[in-house]
Amino acid sequence: MTKLRLAVLGMLKDSACPMSALDLAKAARGLCDTATIYRSLHFLESKGYAESFVLSCSDHGTERYYAAGASCHRHWFHCESCHQFVDLGACTLDSMLVEMGKASGVRISSHTLYATGICAACDACGAGS
Repeated sequence: MTKLRLAVLGMLKDSACPMSALDLAKAARGLCDTATIYRSLHFLESKGYAESFVLSCSDHGTERYYAAGASCHRHWFHCESCHQFVDLGACTLDSMLVEMGKASGVRISSHTLYATGICAACDACGAGS
């Protein structure tokens, strides 16, 4: 793996929240252009080192990436007011999805889940009202 790909993976592992390619390009401080970051992210995702989802948000909507876990992927919460991400933890839906697939006559191979709403801090100050 190239030094740049290792650096991008390191940034994803060190981040407490999913990052966009632009976030990573800023963090790389001019070491490479955004297109190179995207190529690195796509490589990391294709090899199972990273996962992504597309955030649907009018202010901050874009594809977000995070380091893949050792045994399972993560689910995320996005605050619609302050735009922070909260890690909801490891996936516990796999067995339920297998049963849903059986009942529907399909085999589910993967899923993506993120939740949106208002975080506790924004709710307490009335920002989400």
